[in-house]
Amino acid sequence: MPDRASRAAAQWAVQRPELDMLPMEALGRLHETSILVARERQAPLYARYGLQQGEFDALATLRRSGVPEGLTPTALFEAAMMSSGGMTARIDRLEKAGLVERRPHPTDRRATLVRLTDKGFDLIETIMPEHEEAARDILAPLSLDEQKTLNALLARLIGGLCD
Repeated sequence: MPDRASRAAAQWAVQRPELDMLPMEALGRLHETSILVARERQAPLYARYGLQQGEFDALATLRRSGVPEGLTPTALFEAAMMSSGGMTARIDRLEKAGLVERRPHPTDRRATLVRLTDKGFDLIETIMPEHEEAARDILAPLSLDEQKTLNALLARLIGGLCD
């Protein structure tokens, strides 16, 4: 059964046959994949733990940073796989839930550090194996070699867009 991108490309081929639809079709599939992964696979996992995507990303970033004293809010959003918009609100929600705490920066009186609490550490440790399993399930239609190829191609695409 054709996906939305191939149906759209087929329609454009009738209406404007001179257009090369390959780039739009590929980007349409990339966009739809992103939506399906976030909405259908990741959101329910995070919701089971009372989190939203951005909150999970903040907790995961703090955990993987390996910096027990924490990160500044700026360093947190720069390292996280999310935009800067709403970072303060995310930190506020996580702090209210007892998952992170803010502390004064030891060398910069104007800055604060955000760090995982024990509760936040335990939560992200609990979620990560399920997150990894969900990622594995999402990519299961592809062989390991195809997954490696997809990973490399996406890295090249991102690199080209960031130049």
